[in-house]
Amino acid sequence: MEAILLEWPGARRALFRKYHIGGCSSCGFSPTETLGQVCARNENLPVAEVIEHIRTSHEQDQLMFLPPKEYQKIRTEGMDHLLIDVRSREEHEAVTLDGSILLTRELIQELMARGERSKLTIFLDHAGHHSLDVASYFAGHGFTNVKCLQGGIDQWAEQVDNALPRYQLEAQ
Repeated sequence: MEAILLEWPGARRALFRKYHIGGCSSCGFSPTETLGQVCARNENLPVAEVIEHIRTSHEQDQLMFLPPKEYQKIRTEGMDHLLIDVRSREEHEAVTLDGSILLTRELIQELMARGERSKLTIFLDHAGHHSLDVASYFAGHGFTNVKCLQGGIDQWAEQVDNALPRYQLEAQ
């Protein structure tokens, strides 16, 4: 499974979405298990079908990424959008992309209640990994125009705004 997750980072989300595999301790899997083993203990799912689902889901995930230069154009043209920062409060306060809103429970409730689900909503994290999970969550709740900033604020600082401070996260 470790190799699958390296090749297709959204595989865990894809497995859970379609097969309810990997979302909790009772249906989870170990990185040392093979996909065949996981499929065997989950109603003998056909491995080829599961691989195809993971691959297709990965292709859909890629469509959600918004390269920094494209986002720069959206900002320059003044296109209406929301920029939601999914990093920790400390990260957001230390390095902020102008116009971003920190994701909080209150904001989630407000966005869900608002009913404005077609507005371009861009999610931002540190390196572009966690924001895809959040964007997928919102897409799964009927938001039709969600994106994540490819490479996160780190890639933005590298490619667009060199004056923005860069930082490294400590391993947890």
